[in-house]
Amino acid sequence: MLTDIHPKLPMRNKFVTRDYYMSHLGFHEVGQVDYDGYLMLQKDQIQLHFFEFKDLNPLENYGQVYIRTKDIAGFYQSLLDKQVKIHPNGPLESKPWGQKEFSLLDPDHNLLTFGEAIFSK
Repeated sequence: MLTDIHPKLPMRNKFVTRDYYMSHLGFHEVGQVDYDGYLMLQKDQIQLHFFEFKDLNPLENYGQVYIRTKDIAGFYQSLLDKQVKIHPNGPLESKPWGQKEFSLLDPDHNLLTFGEAIFSK
């Protein structure tokens, strides 16, 4: 009887993480309480939680989340228009497993992969 998932990812700096997700990706803050060392953000039906990990080495961070989308091409173009850096190995492309995907890294190197099913006619 599972209903939702809210991944928890590490962040070094709450201000930087909040700014990145809100300014670049269009998320907004969730909740009425600003918890010390914890951040909850949402965009559409997707909610991400972040916990403070000040000593995180971003080059050793393996935080990852896969986010299903609609209109992936439009979302991708909106990020390009805002000059959001796309992962060098993750431009928008069709994958052999039936998904159109792209990826980016947040300021703490959490890998965000966005995907939409490719429907054949």
